[in-house]
Amino acid sequence: MAVPNYTYLKLKMPGPNGVNTIKSTYKHAYDYDIECIEYAEAIVEAGTLIVNLDRLGSKVPDSKRRARTFKPAKAVKLISVDPTCPDDRVLRISATLDIK
Repeated sequence: MAVPNYTYLKLKMPGPNGVNTIKSTYKHAYDYDIECIEYAEAIVEAGTLIVNLDRLGSKVPDSKRRARTFKPAKAVKLISVDPTCPDDRVLRISATLDIK
């Protein structure tokens, strides 16, 4: 049963002792308008975020899948990590790279 009047920024509604009138200012109206716009933009952004997450969720690789072997795409050089170490730990680098 409320009657808004946007020209004068007043809201009139029936109360227990007659008509209640709620007044506002243009500053408050502007601030509330900006707040509503930001809220609407946040809702739209959240919706697009959910759509993007659903789209990405369908492309997630299987975490339990294991690669059998690793084969480098190009020729490699084997370089000893520590020549004084007894175990043969080596580092593989591209054959086109310098050892230094």
